[in-house]
Amino acid sequence: MHYLIDFLENDSIEKSKIFEQLKCTKEEATILKNMTKQYIRGNIEVVSLDVLVDLFGDKEYQHLSKLAVIKNLLDQGWVTHGNFVNLRVAEVSNIELLNSTITLSSSFLKLLEDGTLDMELPEVSSYEDHLEYLKDQFLRIELYQKLSGDKQNLTDNSISISRIKSKLQLLESRITQRVESTQIDIVVEKIFEEHELNQKEQVIFLALLKEEYASEFESLRDMNTLVNLISFDDYEKIKNRALLEEGSKLIENDIIDYDEMLNGFGGVTRSFFISEELLQNIMHPNKEKKAKKIKLDMLIREQELFELIDPKTSLADVVLSPKTRELLDNLLKQVDRNVMKLLREWGVKERRGGIDAKIIFYGPPGTGKTMTALSLAKSMKKRVLSFDCSKILSKYVGESEQNVRSIFDTYRDLSLKTKSEPVLLLNEADQFLSARVSEAGGSVDKMHNQMQNIFLEQIEKFNGVLIATTNLLETIDSAFSRRFDYKVAFEKPSLKQRIELWQKLLPEMAVYEANFSIEELAKYKLSGGQIKLVLKNCALRVAIKEEPIFCMEDFKNAIEREKAGLFGEEKSMGFLTSEK
Repeated sequence: MHYLIDFLENDSIEKSKIFEQLKCTKEEATILKNMTKQYIRGNIEVVSLDVLVDLFGDKEYQHLSKLAVIKNLLDQGWVTHGNFVNLRVAEVSNIELLNSTITLSSSFLKLLEDGTLDMELPEVSSYEDHLEYLKDQFLRIELYQKLSGDKQNLTDNSISISRIKSKLQLLESRITQRVESTQIDIVVEKIFEEHELNQKEQVIFLALLKEEYASEFESLRDMNTLVNLISFDDYEKIKNRALLEEGSKLIENDIIDYDEMLNGFGGVTRSFFISEELLQNIMHPNKEKKAKKIKLDMLIREQELFELIDPKTSLADVVLSPKTRELLDNLLKQVDRNVMKLLREWGVKERRGGIDAKIIFYGPPGTGKTMTALSLAKSMKKRVLSFDCSKILSKYVGESEQNVRSIFDTYRDLSLKTKSEPVLLLNEADQFLSARVSEAGGSVDKMHNQMQNIFLEQIEKFNGVLIATTNLLETIDSAFSRRFDYKVAFEKPSLKQRIELWQKLLPEMAVYEANFSIEELAKYKLSGGQIKLVLKNCALRVAIKEEPIFCMEDFKNAIEREKAGLFGEEKSMGFLTSEK
């Protein structure tokens, strides 16, 4: 306690050993000395009024003029207060400070004990291993955290912020120099170089990496926390959110990923983490590298069974009924790490993979079953292996059964080789799912039953996400129905949904006549697929006009032709005036 005693007993406070580091006036140091004396007597918190009256008296209210001195000490970070935690010092008036409690900051107490606030920086020497490198980088993140915390309450020209910034710049310079002199490969630096990450992207990556090593899952994974870490003001916060949004380099290059979880206010929050492959490379840099992951695209070109689809739309882009959206949102919550952990603890989920779900989408044609399946996959950040079930039947007895096995065997083989789990989409799966023939007499009936038995067996063993689409649920065999976790109905859109569909699909850059009305168009009871087809046909007609303007009459004609061409459905013509 050498520096503490020197500060208290030195008659000339300016000659105390820590005065130069305080970078404050003699008057400010005198207040600190008074508060220090009270602190060692057990008075941790003191009232500003008591300190000022004790030092300067209250004759003719002289002590009031010294409130600005208290404010300077708060601004410099040597003193803290509990009444204005969420406010910057500049936003607090002097009078508000008069009866507020203040206390010595941890920075000042550290200065009293150690005689310096300078951190011990690494020597400028080469790194011996990646752990030594990470130790420095994690120290760097701690400074960013301190800076992020301090700037919530201190003004931009605060001495405390300046002090941390100075240390941070010195540390970053030292790290750069050490990396340049290091002969061994440092995996993290190679990642930075390969993906050309800028300083802010590097800080985000290192903050998440620090969480992995510390086995912490809350403090640095939240989007707002990460954004605050690299932002100094509100404008930067808005701008820097783009670094963690879809389309950013960190997300698109599979450097980091995120889970989405519901918060206490009903909203969705994102919890970020480093992708598993990169994390393993960093944590085990000397481990013998496995063969490179085979790209799914390469293998797909070698087979004719599946079509590989990269979904373009997410569930947010699809018009769905509230019940359907709620059901699919609940399905997506399986990716929440906490949910997965609980399901495994309860024995409900055995494997450590992602979502496990077998889903039936059923409803009339054109109601968006396939589009929703693709959008669901996009929201899961998965690709899609699509199979057209109409291809399964073969005129040769026995081949159809073999074809069913091939679907699942090929899917498992592709997933294993590429170390991925794409969504398996079985389009128009009616013949797979229809009721089996109870008294199968002919060879065709026997083949059909055998094919369905194999399908049942394969569904039972399936791991991952399987989506089957069908037009009718009534004809589905009950044995199939039991094996699907979710049965999602797709109905023709309501008036409100048709308005939303037209709003989404109509081209923004097109020119429309003066009396054009989406509400009028929406009165026609069309499915989403029909609306898209009508728009396409109408757009072709408008595009060849001398004046390419969309008119209501063009749409009415296209709609009437579409409704007249429906086979086996109502062929009502004309304009609908109301919706019941």
